[in-house]
Amino acid sequence: MSAPESFRPGLHRYAVVVACATAALLFVGGLVTSTGSALSVPDWPLSYGKVFPAMTGGVLFEHGHRMAAATVGVLTIVLAVWLWRAEPRRWVRRLGAAALAAVVLQGVLGGVTVLLKLPVAVSVGHAGLAEIFFCLTVAIALVTSRSWLDAPPQVPDAGSPSLRTLTRVTVAAVYLQILAGALVRHTGSGLAIPDFPLAFGRLWPASLSTPVAYQLVHRGGALLVAACVMWTIAAVMRRHAGVVALRRPALLLVLLLAWQVYLGAAIIWTRRAVMPTTAHVLSGALVLATSLVLALRAGRLLAPLSSDRSSSPASTAA
Repeated sequence: MSAPESFRPGLHRYAVVVACATAALLFVGGLVTSTGSALSVPDWPLSYGKVFPAMTGGVLFEHGHRMAAATVGVLTIVLAVWLWRAEPRRWVRRLGAAALAAVVLQGVLGGVTVLLKLPVAVSVGHAGLAEIFFCLTVAIALVTSRSWLDAPPQVPDAGSPSLRTLTRVTVAAVYLQILAGALVRHTGSGLAIPDFPLAFGRLWPASLSTPVAYQLVHRGGALLVAACVMWTIAAVMRRHAGVVALRRPALLLVLLLAWQVYLGAAIIWTRRAVMPTTAHVLSGALVLATSLVLALRAGRLLAPLSSDRSSSPASTAA
């Protein structure tokens, strides 16, 4: 039987630092692609046979990304060990172990991406795993917080579909959209359709090439994500507007979604300028993380209207 849950402020603050460092790493990684620096360093794990090469040109972005990744890796090792030694909840310790495994695999994928000269499948996998790792760090920061541990008794998750279901579908939709965006980035399809919101001045382009198809899938995915987010937010405000822990991330989610759509348009309007292109990557990750926080809190605070009431709120959310 596990020890009683108790708030550990030092552990929680450190988990928040790791999550923030991971968000910064995503931005730095985005800079590598946005600046065309992905193969500025052609070898791995060293850089031109050195631990620290001359930081000029694209090497600044590529090797800087490696240094930032190594720093986050060390932070994650400390977090995993700290959780294993101090955290009584087994599933939270497993989250720490999963984060550690993810960051190690992410480093290997990054090396394979360089050694194989940027194959699309590996590059997209590298981007997708980065988002999963970020979500793990955000989840750890959330479940070690005082607000999670001191959560009030559950209230019924009334309505159909349930808010628990809506939030989970939204998380899945956002993640799939991020993968579609990574496919657009790593196939060089960012300007396959040179205008926005139309496509070659039309609602639907007259002809389809593979890059145009990738771009259309990404734009269609944006509409799907927007629909999921708005449906979820409407459900929160209609059913649980008085629950601050649900209302706040819901309102933040709609703001981030609007910002993300603007950045997507700005990429086209500025012909893939570095800052809006990179900010689009980070903003997408923040949309995913916020939708995840909302889903986890819904699992923690809302009771499912079903015959299965045997699971504890924490284990259900986990």
